[in-house]
Amino acid sequence: MNQNNRTMLVARSPRQTNGFRRTMINDQRKYSNSCKRLKQDYLMFMKDPVPYVSVAPLPQDIFEWHYVLRGPENSVYHGGIYHGKLRFPAEFPFKPPSIYMMTPSGRFETNQRLCLSFSDFHPDSWNPTWSLSTILAGLLSFMLEEDVAVGSIQTTEHERKTLAKKSLQFNLKNPLFQELFPEISDEIKAELEQIKSNDAIRLQNNLKSIKNRLGGIQTKGSKYDRYRPILISCIYHLFAIVMLALFYLIVQWVVLN
Repeated sequence: MNQNNRTMLVARSPRQTNGFRRTMINDQRKYSNSCKRLKQDYLMFMKDPVPYVSVAPLPQDIFEWHYVLRGPENSVYHGGIYHGKLRFPAEFPFKPPSIYMMTPSGRFETNQRLCLSFSDFHPDSWNPTWSLSTILAGLLSFMLEEDVAVGSIQTTEHERKTLAKKSLQFNLKNPLFQELFPEISDEIKAELEQIKSNDAIRLQNNLKSIKNRLGGIQTKGSKYDRYRPILISCIYHLFAIVMLALFYLIVQWVVLN
């Protein structure tokens, strides 16, 4: 009995081994086909980019792609830069990717799978001919609309415009964003420096304007005439201190938020 069992075990082992090999070969083919398709889609995207969209694969994982959407002109997202990711299955292009938005936008929940007709929420409606460009163009289009879906949120225009301004600093806090999109990161840094410089110039102009107004005060004939320069100087310096303190607090608030 024991000898027969051993014979059966020995007899089954080659079939099991062949089964594992076939499974591994099928997985390798599936992996190879999906990688090939993703590379083709990327080359197509680079040849014919989608407006307002940038994309880059994760260096160590070709199935994870990160994208950047820029807020189009004449939209509440104008000036905003929105970072997200696509997670492709090994069965791509026969199965759709999962889609995430990572930068707060007021339109989508962050770090949550989004329910879209071209995401893994709706595999039945997925079309294998849809490419990386198709997915990102569809995502931007959906963002600009007001359709409701799982992962979408409702906020005011003011909130979305505020988040658009905050998105620049938010993205710079993410090392992966800076690694995958160095040119966009440099662009954001330059823009933030320009904003800071413009605020400083605006503050100086306001101080000059107030100084000129104070200097124009006419108090001739008053017995307090001799104290007027001292009074004006005190008021000017006090206002300058207050404005500088306010400017410092604003800069700190922008950095922290």
